[in-house]
This record gives sequence, structure tokens and C-alpha cells, in this order.
Amino acid sequence: MDTTGFYPRFSDAEFSRRYAAVRSAMQEADLPLLLVYGSPPFTNSEVQYLSNYPSTWEAFLVFPDKDAPEPTLFTQMRNHLHNAQWISRLPDVRWGGLDTAESTVADVKERGLAEGRIGLVGLIPARHYETLKKGLPKATFVDFNAQMLEIRLVKSGEEIEVIRKGAEFGDLATEALEREARPGITEYDLVAIVQDSYLRLGGRNTIHYIATTPMDNPSACAPSQYQTSRVLQKGDVLLTELSAHFVEGYPGQILRPFAIGTPPTPTYQRMYDVAVEAFNRLSNVIKAGASTEEVLDTAEYIHNEGYTIYDDLVHSLGGGYLPPILRTRRTSPRLAPPYIYRENMTIVIQPNVVTEDEKMGVQVGHMLRVTKTGVESLHRYPMRFIQCGM
Repeated sequence: MDTTGFYPRFSDAEFSRRYAAVRSAMQEADLPLLLVYGSPPFTNSEVQYLSNYPSTWEAFLVFPDKDAPEPTLFTQMRNHLHNAQWISRLPDVRWGGLDTAESTVADVKERGLAEGRIGLVGLIPARHYETLKKGLPKATFVDFNAQMLEIRLVKSGEEIEVIRKGAEFGDLATEALEREARPGITEYDLVAIVQDSYLRLGGRNTIHYIATTPMDNPSACAPSQYQTSRVLQKGDVLLTELSAHFVEGYPGQILRPFAIGTPPTPTYQRMYDVAVEAFNRLSNVIKAGASTEEVLDTAEYIHNEGYTIYDDLVHSLGGGYLPPILRTRRTSPRLAPPYIYRENMTIVIQPNVVTEDEKMGVQVGHMLRVTKTGVESLHRYPMRFIQCGM
């Protein structure tokens, strides 16, 4: 990871590795060109993966299967161009003009590739797709998202080290809440505590999902995406899901409950104990070569203890919110085909154990690396039901 130019950037060797993997898959699919689309907050990671630039509005990356001519990155908005040029590793970064898709069409024609097979990556808006079809009527468009996803699921050493830094920011945020969360402050104050713990260190917020509710009369079973002016009271439970990053798209993730001003009630303590046991059982199952079917078998423990889940149970993370994304069999609207975990995938195990009426719940977990023999935690903060504001 190179930070000498102020903006963090993966090494040339890392990008060479990525380009080789992507171009090998392109050649296997008989695709001389990819058009990669990205827009924030969650659909820019493929553009970043190949350019280092996390698009702020929208971007099209024209990516050939050979080094020459070089890829071209078209980005919006006009006043974002210089920053994109500073961050991107690509020498050819341009403003996308009044219509980014039209600029992309013109570039494809200049390359002499307007009549061949072209791979598409990213969630391309319908109006842009129509522009591509109209501007390149003799091209054959091929969905390349599945191949790109498979390449990105397994992380390199450099990617894992960047995720470790993101995990450290999550640990710092959890420690800050342990020190400062107390009766009398608001949920807005909790957000300020979280972000203040890592902003000065170059960290940026990915998510800070937070919910508070009385333990003796609960109405929230999982962390909430948006916070309120609610004032914390003695006897509350605070549910958290925190992710921050140093490099866009590469956060850690940590989930812990907090008891405010009092120890956890017996009911909450039992739910927490079940959640931790579920986390430990899942951690003991997942390793390189393990199947998602084994994970689903293990997850039945939660239902056997009289609870259900509200959030996803296990998912991949790093360069996006990635599959395999698992719930339990009883809570899945549709089961995905079995998937085999591979070494150096980065995942979050996050049991959100809740009552059937979804009024009460706890959530525990954090990010881990899949190894040949099991999983390695990328966080250092211990697993515990945190008590604060005593």
C-alpha cells in the first residue's frame, strides 16, 4: 500500500495481479473489452478495483484485454475530475461530458471495437444501457459480473492488510463507545463518538448502525441505519454494527451490544449467550473447503434455542457486500446453490438473535479471514456484552 502520494494506493504489483486475473477471464469469455460502471455508495467497487478511484458520482471504465491502448476512465462531475486524476492509477482520466455513456461509446469506436463482443460490469442504469445499444448497434454485450465477482472474493495480502486497518478503526469506535456511552446523551451523540474515534487517523465511515431501547420494554431487535434524538436511559441496551475504512470499500465490521447503566437483564444475557454460541459454532465450521450447507446446518442451533434471526447471518465483505450471503434455512426466502469457501475470503459472522415477534434482539460478530484450517479474526476487541455508563 503506497501512501507517499497522500492518497493510499495499492502497489503496481497488486494491480498487475488484478489485471492478469481479469484479462485471463476476459480471454476465456472471448471479450476484448470491458465497460465497467460504478456509482456510489455500493456499486463503484469494480471501477475502484481496476483504477483505484472510488467514484463520487458515476464513472465508466473502458478496460481492454491488453495493455495498449491503455484503459480510459470517464468520471462525473466536472469539478471532481482533478481529484479523480490524483487518486486513479490510470494516466487517462477524463470528464465524462454531458453524457458519460455517450463519451464511453465514442471511446469504444476510437479503439475499433464497436462491432465485437463487449463485457458489461456493474449496475448500469437503463438509460445508459440504451445509449450503449444505440451507439454500438453491432456490438454483442455480455454480462461479466459473475466472473468479476469470483475474482474479487479471494483477497490478496495487500487487501487483507488494508482490511485489518479498517478493523482497527471499528475496534477504536467500540472502545470509544465503551468509555463514553452513558445515560443522558442522544443517539446523535453516539454517532459523533464513533466517527471522532477514527477521523483524525484517516478513517472514514462506512456504516454506523445504532439502535437503543429499554431492556425491560424493548422495541428494537437490530441496529438501525438512521439515528434519532432519543436520549439514552439507565437500563437501555445499545445495539451496534460499525464499519470504517482507510481505503474505500475495505472496512472491517464489528457488532457488539452494550448495557447502559446496569448489567444486562437475565433475558438479554441469555439471548447474548445464544448469539455467542452461534458465532463460535459457525466459526468452528467455516474454513477453506467448507460448504455453505454446513453453515446452514449449524445455524439451526438458533431456532432450536427458541429464537430466530432478523439480519443476514454470514456474508462476505471487502470491495462490496458480497456473497455468499446466508440467512438460516427457515428465514431464507430462497436458498442459493451451495458454495465452497476459499482461503483468504474475508467474511462477517454476525448472529442477530431475536424473538419471534422481532421486538427484542442482540447482535454479535466481526470480520474474519478464511484460512485452510478455520478462520482468523481481523479484530482485536473481545467478544463481550459491554457494560458502560455505570
